[in-house]
Amino acid sequence: MEQDSLKQSVSKPIAQVTSKLDAWWTTLIDMVPNMLVAIILFIVFLVVAKLVKNLFVKIFQKSSNNIAVQGLFSSIIYYAVVGIGLFIILDILKLDKAVTSLLAGVGVIGLALGFAFQDIAANFVSGIILAFRKPFRIGDVVYIQDFMGTVTRTNLRVTVVKTWQGQEVYIPNKEVLSNPIVNYTILGERRIDLTVGVSYGDELEKVKKIVVDAIKSLEGVIRKEDMIFTYKEFGDSSINFDIKFWIKFPGDYSYLDMRSDAIMKVKAAFDESDITIPFPIRTLDFGIKGGETLSEMQLNTNGRKEKTSSTDNSGKEAQ
Repeated sequence: MEQDSLKQSVSKPIAQVTSKLDAWWTTLIDMVPNMLVAIILFIVFLVVAKLVKNLFVKIFQKSSNNIAVQGLFSSIIYYAVVGIGLFIILDILKLDKAVTSLLAGVGVIGLALGFAFQDIAANFVSGIILAFRKPFRIGDVVYIQDFMGTVTRTNLRVTVVKTWQGQEVYIPNKEVLSNPIVNYTILGERRIDLTVGVSYGDELEKVKKIVVDAIKSLEGVIRKEDMIFTYKEFGDSSINFDIKFWIKFPGDYSYLDMRSDAIMKVKAAFDESDITIPFPIRTLDFGIKGGETLSEMQLNTNGRKEKTSSTDNSGKEAQ
């Protein structure tokens, strides 16, 4: 009796294991056709993913030369096609629960990463948008968020601007996209505005002709017919005017050099024609009522009022 009970206790687990193995083997045999189809589909999707990736690269190269964005999107498309193939294969193998679990896991991971790296994601997306919109190119002179200089390089996270002072500024792409971008290079020209003042005693028509001729004779000035000369205001000690002219930018002459040459040219032309650029004039009024000259005022010195006197250029004393 004890031997029989021992045999039963041993044979029962063995029978269960054998039954389970038989079931697995039967299932495996039944799934052989599906596995063959799955393997074939996997190879097909690998080939399709490669073809789609190459097609995207050809199309992308016609619209942009950004290698970083091209590599990123081509990889995303490749793995997206392969991922779709994997989901289809899992469904063919009747692993629906695995598909559901994978989708749920991808959703949870994506949500967590979105909260954790939202700034990085924002810069990433902004970098992609900038790559397609192309508001500037490498070497352009730009003004972005209080920084002016030359764009030296860009990537999917930052835009690097080298300022005139020689520093490199790394501006996040999110800030670049959300702030105004002033591109001084894209149109190939730039306007220089100068404000000058002349004496009230000078003839204004003569001044205008002298200034316009001086700027037109300056080497490096373009669009001379679009030059603008306008008198602006009656200043405290001068009549002020603006002269606005165009130069090629970037070109053989820098903006600062052209502005400096224009100032020197106008000054030389004024000197030749006896045109005066006046100094600021200040009038001091020592009288309460106004209009009283210093020589006519009574000054209180040592308790006595004395009348001041001044001496003219001839050395004579004037009362």
